Amino acid sequence: MPELDRPGSRVPKFPVMVRQGDVLLVPVDAIPDGATPVARDRGRVVLAYGEVTGHAHAIKAPGATLLADEVDRYLRLRSQAVLDHEEHAAISLAAGAYRVVIQREYEPAPVGSRIWRPVVD
Repeated sequence: MPELDRPGSRVPKFPVMVRQGDVLLVPVDAIPDGATPVARDRGRVVLAYGEVTGHAHAIKAPGATLLADEVDRYLRLRSQAVLDHEEHAAISLAAGAYRVVIQREYEPAPVGSRIWRPVVD
């Protein structure tokens, strides 16, 4: 049973994963030293773009930074921020560090070729 914030509370004390459509944010203790900042798009940190609509999973807060290394992307929030998307409810995010995971789906393919592709809203 997880430790709770206060007696009788149902809010867990540990960090929780957050999903908005095809984007999953997984709390991490630290961002790898080799991760470098990714440029903002029109003042926003964009976690994922829509395939056709131009919609984006994005954060406008000035304390948000997207970083990437050779393997993964990470989000650093110096303070609470809001994750917005035109087709999903806004989500309030706690300050901290997150690994950004884009949902994948299986795509039948010949043996030895790529069989997973990212899901795009």
